Amino acid sequence: MEKGIVQVIFGSGMGKTSMAIGRGIGALARGRRVIMIQFLKGSLSGETSEWLKQLEPDLKVFRFEKQNEYFEKLTEEQKKEARCNIQNGVNFARKVLTTCECDMLILDEFLGILDQKILGMEELENLLSLREEEVDLILTGKVCPPQLKEHADVLTCIENVNPGV
Repeated sequence: MEKGIVQVIFGSGMGKTSMAIGRGIGALARGRRVIMIQFLKGSLSGETSEWLKQLEPDLKVFRFEKQNEYFEKLTEEQKKEARCNIQNGVNFARKVLTTCECDMLILDEFLGILDQKILGMEELENLLSLREEEVDLILTGKVCPPQLKEHADVLTCIENVNPGV
């Protein structure tokens, strides 16, 4: 079995989730099992969700948040509920890593829950410690904490070169 990697896809540009999904599709083509857990994007709805559902059961996508809005737009009461749902998502990620349910785990916008101070680096380091050596882990988000860089095998920064895009 080949050694897995930790890849961080971050930056202010568009396409981080698409790149992670592309990596997942590449893993599927090699017969690997892929799970994606999305954070801070609200409940699964719209064209993107329908497209992602077409990849199931090969690429399993989970969202634990129930709101139809991005986290930043929620009221304080809604944020409280969202934090509980986010923690459920993190607990699920922990279970997936502990039971080796997949060969690649994509934690989409996980860096955002760190940036929003919903979880701290210690929670991420705990998740990293659960990862079997052959499992790929992909983390996406806008901001990559400096402490995470020492755990990453691959860092990909995406920026828009045209500010109007």
